[in-house]
This record gives sequence, C-alpha cells and structure tokens, in this order.
Amino acid sequence: MTAHKIPLVGVIGAPVGHSRSPALHGHWLARYGLPGHYVPLEVAPEDLPEVLAALPRMGFVGANVTIPHKEAVVALAHRVSDRADVIGAANTLVFDDEGRIHADNTDGFGFTENLRAALPDWDPSSAPCAVFGAGGASRAVIAALVDLGAPEIRLANRTFERAQAREDQFGAPVKAVPWEEAAQMVAGCGTVVNTTSLGMQGQPPFDLDLSGIVPGAVATDLVYTPLDTPFLQAARAQGAQTVDGLGMLLYQAVPGFERWFGQRPEVDEALRAAVLGA
Repeated sequence: MTAHKIPLVGVIGAPVGHSRSPALHGHWLARYGLPGHYVPLEVAPEDLPEVLAALPRMGFVGANVTIPHKEAVVALAHRVSDRADVIGAANTLVFDDEGRIHADNTDGFGFTENLRAALPDWDPSSAPCAVFGAGGASRAVIAALVDLGAPEIRLANRTFERAQAREDQFGAPVKAVPWEEAAQMVAGCGTVVNTTSLGMQGQPPFDLDLSGIVPGAVATDLVYTPLDTPFLQAARAQGAQTVDGLGMLLYQAVPGFERWFGQRPEVDEALRAAVLGA
C-alpha cells in the first residue's frame, strides 16, 4: 500500500446487508481518527475469484469473509495460516503490495477472548466440554478448545455424519454424539457452547433439555440476535455462568483491524453499543 492511498476494507458475503462489521470497524476508525473505509460487498459465489483478484488493484488492503465464502477463499488464497488450514475456512484476508491474498481465521481467537474477558478464571482444560453444532463456526471453536487443553469435547449435530467428520478431522479429544443424546452430553461439562443457528431470530428454537448442566459451568451461545438467547436462559436457570455471543464478533475483528489500519483496537462497552445499534 502506498502512503497516499486511503486503505479500503470490505466484508464479502451473500447476503451481506445484515452484517454488523461495517458499524464495528467504522466505530474504531472514527474513535482512533484513522483514514480508511470499511464497506459491505455482496458477491455471488461464481464471481468470487474475479472479485478477489480485483480488490487489491482497487485500493483494498484486505477483507472479512462471511457466509457462503469462508471455505472457498482458502482455495483461492496465496498463503493460508495454520489456523485457517486446520479449520478449513478463513474469515480475514490481507492483501500484500503485490496483490497476493493471505488468509487467516480469527474466529477461535474471538471465541476465546470473549470468554476470557467475561470470565477471567475460565479454564476449559479442567473438565469436559460440550459443543452443539458441527459447521464452520464449530470447527473454529473446537480448534480453540483443543489448543487450550480440553480433555474431552462432546460434539452433537443434527446430522450425525457431520459430527463424525469433525471427530475424524480433529481426533481425540472430540467425541461425536447423536443428536438424540445431545441433552445428556452436558452432564459433568465445564464449558457448554451452542454454535448452531437454533434460537436465532427467525430460526427454530433451541429446545433441548439442559437440566443436566452443572451449576457454575460456563455456557456461551454464538448467536447474538437476540442477545439473551433461549439457550442462555435455559443454561442460566440451571446455575450456569453465561456469556453472550456478541463479544466473539467484536474480538474476532481485532487482529484484522490491526493488520489493515495499523492500530490495535479496544473492545469496550461503547463498541458494543455501536454494534447493537447498527
């Protein structure tokens, strides 16, 4: 990037109009008085290779990637981080001066930092963990829990074959559990995570019985619309400590913003308010 250019960054998805990322990064740009723009970019899957090749020539220094492109960009990148390679998906791209694409995945970082910020004593290595859902976000969560020494990760998905695929991918400590037994798998777990869309506004409810949750366990939901989901409410009723999913969105954005705009940003209540008001 030459010094006189104003850095441009976008979030690539289809659809992308619902994304809170422009409000998130726009807040930071204004707060730190930095030159730059962050814009939504709706890109059809068939156009993704051509768009990615053109963005650096248009002054873009990077991009976030959301559904349905997170897996496709891994194959299109010139360099892929170990984390993105393990997860098989990327959410953060950096374009170098030659237009080469560097792909990374910061979702696991966002997940971990959100829980550490809310509960500094959180330690997933102290007891088994339970994870609902086996999609892309789940892979990032599982990779983070493995890195942090989780002794066992019980994984349930509505399609059992996908849970088995994650078990095959990560090996021990992941244990695939049939969805019919998902309610029972939370017994004895210190960390319980919902990575499914169940309970999200406009989606079917999360209606599994969580009465087996141990009081004092940590429960978090990656869904943040609504902020206090049925999953969190049910876990709290059993005495769990609950953490909403908005913080994961905020913290996963930190590494990208620093790489693109040269400033390590802070996650605080003003940012939460800005993003919730978007």
